[in-house]
Formats: sequence, structure tokens, C-alpha cells
Amino acid sequence: MSELGSAFFASVAPTPLPQPHWVAHSLPLARELGLDEEWLRSEDALQTLTGNRVPDGTHTRASVYSGHQFGNWAGQLGDGRALMLGELDTPHGTREIQLKGAGLTPFSRMGDGRAVLRSSIREFLCSEAMHALGIPTTRALCITGSPQPVRRENVETAAVVTRTAPSFIRFGHFEHFSYGGQHDELSRLADHVIDRFYPDCRAAANPYAALLQAVSERTAHLMAQWQAVGFCHGVMNTDNMSILGLTLDYGPFQFMDGFNPDHICNHTDTGGRYAYNRQPQVAYWNLFCLGQALLPLIGEPDDAMAALESYKTVFPAALTQRMAAKLGLSGDHPHAKTLVDSTLNLLAAERTDYPLFWHQFSGWLAHPEQPTLLQDLFVDRDRFTTWLAQYQEHTNQYHQAPDANLASKSNPKYVLRNHLAQTTIAQAEQGDVAMVGELLTVLHTPFNEHPAFESWAALPPDWAAHIEISCSS
Repeated sequence: MSELGSAFFASVAPTPLPQPHWVAHSLPLARELGLDEEWLRSEDALQTLTGNRVPDGTHTRASVYSGHQFGNWAGQLGDGRALMLGELDTPHGTREIQLKGAGLTPFSRMGDGRAVLRSSIREFLCSEAMHALGIPTTRALCITGSPQPVRRENVETAAVVTRTAPSFIRFGHFEHFSYGGQHDELSRLADHVIDRFYPDCRAAANPYAALLQAVSERTAHLMAQWQAVGFCHGVMNTDNMSILGLTLDYGPFQFMDGFNPDHICNHTDTGGRYAYNRQPQVAYWNLFCLGQALLPLIGEPDDAMAALESYKTVFPAALTQRMAAKLGLSGDHPHAKTLVDSTLNLLAAERTDYPLFWHQFSGWLAHPEQPTLLQDLFVDRDRFTTWLAQYQEHTNQYHQAPDANLASKSNPKYVLRNHLAQTTIAQAEQGDVAMVGELLTVLHTPFNEHPAFESWAALPPDWAAHIEISCSS
């Protein structure tokens, strides 16, 4: 974004941290970025990626944006604890490199510009886990830690996450310039996004309306992927929505354990605005806000509304396709929607463990003579038996056997459950970071068998139900 001009960012140097140390690396991402692994483990890399040393010719910047938070206009926001270190040309295209937790910026408001080890581990692991699941996301290269004390609810220690994406531009960037009446800057931003990321929109009769439609459709596909894997973001403010349809800003997220459509993962979200079953509707609301921000460029409100309309068809179709795949069916199976709905009703009735059910279902589909593990997830065996009979009846009518391979590729064995993240954090806070690397290795291949870590795919312990995560997470 640096080429857009000074209205889009503030130049600010990172604030050094004392006694930095390595916490974890994502070597698969390092390879994708074309980085030398020996350098990545070096003292130079440690100091650079902590923000203690800025490479010659580099100008670190914090970006300004605004946004709606919990449905209310919050005004100017911005990178309060993130600094763009620069851009890297990689075999997969240009990537922006950010340091999250590198100190105060002009947009920190009442914050301290720091990230703590707890939240840094959560973002690092979940970014990489989502990528391995095939879900569009920002990525995380490494974490560095420091004994520097940082106060949240309690005093914790500081950390810096190095994260990367093709762009960190958010819906809130467009809102910032639109609400401020800075239409020249708004136009420059939209043109930059179109030319760099949505070039096909340039040929449209109304390129800005085409941009809105393209973002709407990417967001629709993202929401379908979140819902299918049971992912709850927790704080879907417009400033946390990526213009590229990426999962952005991991705070109070959660992969659901027991399936509850009304589940609220964010302890701060007392009204349940960002509950699991509301995420698709909130995404559309946020897109509507983006449409309002782009209206000075689009022109007619009807054109903006028309651009948003495709979300209403793309999302349900994408969700049905992904949920049908979890059942081993194609999205155009005539009974797909019926079977998806009956399955979710079955799971909701007993709050059955969501990831475990789907993994066990994949196993049963491959070996239908062995339904024991699947049925043991249910107290009401009669209800389960009725559902299973309905599934078999509907699939037999179609004269096409369910695809066990499709199901196994759609139902991961391992996800980043809250209790796994919490255990990892507790060990790291005591100086033992081994589990960070072990868990990362498993999450990088979530569909594979990992015999040494079989317990990580089992039912969560009872204490997991009492974990609370909030916006400070």
C-alpha cells in the first residue's frame, strides 16, 4: 500500500523488545516465501522480526482505517499494534510482511501497541491451521517472545507475530476515506485493489460495482468454509474483514466442540451478534457497509444493491456443496440439502462433538460394517438410527454410492480446539515451547493420521467447556 501515498499510512519505527527469543517458525511458509531457512533461525532474523533492527532502506508503516464495531460506527481505527515491514517478491506473488506487536503507532488509541504470548500463539497456530484446511487466510511465519511485561487482564509477556498476506486491506479502509469525504483517496484505493487483485473488474461497465460483487462472492465462499468446518471468528467487525476474502485478525476465535448453532465464542459478545449461526448474515451486513462506502464511486444505489445480490445465491450454494461433501455427496445430489439439514439437527439435539462426528462419519463411510464408534457419540440411539436409515435410503435412491474419499478429504481429524491452544499456551508461558511446534506439525496435515497425538483428536476434557476467550485474546 505504500505507493498509495501518505494519507493511507503513518511512518513509525518499531519499539524494541529486550532479550528476544524464538518461540516458533512455520518452515512450510518460509519455503513458500522463498526464505533461507538458515537465515530464519539466525540472530539477524530474530532481531529483525522482533522489530529491534530495521533493514537498511526499509520504512515501517502503520495503516489507517475506520470501521463498524459490533454494529456501531467506531470512527478512525488503524494498525494499533501492527507495522508493515515491507513487501516480498515470492514464487507465489508479492506478499506484505507485518510485525504484529511491534509497539505503539499513531492508531493505538488506548492500547499499548503490544501483543502477548498467549494471543500470538493462538494467531500463529490458527493462521497456519486454516491454510492447511484450504480456507483463505493470512499466514504466520514465526513468533518471537520477550520477558517484557504487558498488562491485559493480568500481567503477561510480550511477543511479536510475523504475518503475511497478498494484502491486509480491509473493508474499513474504504469506509475511512468514504466517511471522511476523501473521494480522491477512495478512488485511488479502489483502483489499486482492482488493478492488483481484481483486474477482470476493469473491463466491466461499472468497475467499482464489479469490485463489490467480486468481493461479495469471495466473502460468500469464505463464510461457507467457516460454517462447514465449525469455525467461529468471534469479532466480525468491518475493520476485520479482508477485501480479498481472507480470514483476518484472529482474536476470540474457536473451532466448535459440541455443535450448537447459537454458540458464542467471544466472552465479550454478550448480545451474541457474532454467534456461529449469525456469521453469514453479519458478513452480508458488512458487505452492505462496504457498498455504502463505495457508493461515491459506484454512483447509483441500485447498482450497489445489485452487486450485493449474488451473495444471497453464492453463499447457500457453496455451503450446501461443502456440507454435502462432508457427507460424501456432490452438491447437486437431489437430497443433499435435506440430508445436510437432518444431520445438523441430529448434532444440535445433543450438542454432539462436531469435528469428532465428521471424522467418525468418514471412517464409517469407508467401512460401513463398523458403525459402532459413530453411534457411540449419541445418547439417543433411536434418533441416530433413524437418521442413519434416512441417509442410506436417500443415497440408495440416487443409485450412486457416497464417495468415502470425498468425505475423508472434507472432514479433518485435527483442528485447533480451544483446550489444545490453552495447554500449548500454558506450557509456553512456563518456558516450554515444544508443544507449539508439535501442534503446528499436526495442524499442517490435519487429514493425516498422527498416532503419537491421537488424543488431540479425541473428545475435549470437561474443563474445556469453561475456557473463556475475549477480544483481548
